[in-house]
Amino acid sequence: MKKSKRLPDQTQQQLLDEVRVELATSPQIPRINQLLSQHHYLGSLRPVGQRLYYIARNGDGQWVALLVFSAAAKHLKHREEWIGWSEEQRRRRLSLVTNNSRFLLLPDFTVPNLGSRVLRLTLARLREDWQTRYGHPVEVVETFFDPEQFCGTVYTASGWTELGQTDGWGRCQRDYYVKHDKPKRLFVRPLRRDACRSLQAEHLKPELAIVEARVPARCTQRVKEIGSIVEHFKALPEYRGRVESYPLFSLAALIFLAMLCEAPRGQTDLAKFARGLNQGQRRALGIRANPQDKYPAPSQSTFSRFLAGIDPVKLNERLLQIQRLLRGRAPQELVVMDGKEPNHGSGASILTAVTVPSQHYLGSALVDQKTNEIPVAQKELIPALDLAGRFVSLDALHTQDETARTVVLEAGGHYLLTVKDNQPTLRANLEKKVAAPQADFSS
Repeated sequence: MKKSKRLPDQTQQQLLDEVRVELATSPQIPRINQLLSQHHYLGSLRPVGQRLYYIARNGDGQWVALLVFSAAAKHLKHREEWIGWSEEQRRRRLSLVTNNSRFLLLPDFTVPNLGSRVLRLTLARLREDWQTRYGHPVEVVETFFDPEQFCGTVYTASGWTELGQTDGWGRCQRDYYVKHDKPKRLFVRPLRRDACRSLQAEHLKPELAIVEARVPARCTQRVKEIGSIVEHFKALPEYRGRVESYPLFSLAALIFLAMLCEAPRGQTDLAKFARGLNQGQRRALGIRANPQDKYPAPSQSTFSRFLAGIDPVKLNERLLQIQRLLRGRAPQELVVMDGKEPNHGSGASILTAVTVPSQHYLGSALVDQKTNEIPVAQKELIPALDLAGRFVSLDALHTQDETARTVVLEAGGHYLLTVKDNQPTLRANLEKKVAAPQADFSS
């Protein structure tokens, strides 16, 4: 390494006052790697995943420091304890942590406090830069360094917290680690005061939630738990004359697992979710082994055939039975009925009834393209439900005499229907007979 030159005191202060940090562009990265190879004790690197490069310049535009931020370490015991998140949260939110994988002060400039000054300037803009580049910010920065080479003064002076030493493993590829028997000191720094609280929260803030949405859902149920779920679906009648790899109960249980894991449930998404299951989980589902003694994953077309052929009434009975076993009977709460059209489907929608606020599922009915929700609610869904003593809420489309009669006389419930301007006579009569409720706040 080239020997550093000490600058005069006046020049030192001028450099601290004038130094600025900028985001590197793609054409500058080869030169950055060249300088890292020449002057950094670890050399250059090939960053894994998302990454940003920074350059610090003096008042004359000369490069005085380089920084690289890349993907965080996959597993760090001390970091996980410090953040306080669960294993599943770590898996889904790790992109909100970044690693300061390289920090180099170029040897032509030896100025006390330059390192901490550059680091503070960089961290002040890192969150916003990450948002601009990748559509989400980062909450925490981590870094490692060799205690035989450095003492960590730059980081401690910049407000970083030392968590301890690593176990001596290093990532060589995306999911490949090698034991190097040289433990590093681990430092971390939150980029916001409540960063750790955000990372361990049950639900991420909207600006951070995009990170979880990009991570494929993973089945966290154990083999014994999967076997218990499968038993509930074995009563489904088999509609196929010949069963090869995937019994009906296996496919139904697999979709139920996807629901529990909040995974997307289109046919393509289900096939992707199934590929993420390990061999033990597939065996527990009852999937049959192939000639290679492996348990295959169902394809998109397999799920398409299953969803087209399954008896919806029998499947609904199974789902309600499982819900009763897991959650008990639905409480006497308001019942809300609403229709939704799937994002990817034939154009038909589904009218569903749930309780509020507990979100107990009560039942659903298919609304074909040739009809609408009104007759489906009146003739199929409402008569099939136990609504005795319950209030039932429907939107303005269902403000019909026959719907109200069905709720009261056939189901024993009470209706809450919305009246809008498309029924002017009814609305005018209501305004005459029913006083407007008193507001709880002053105007």
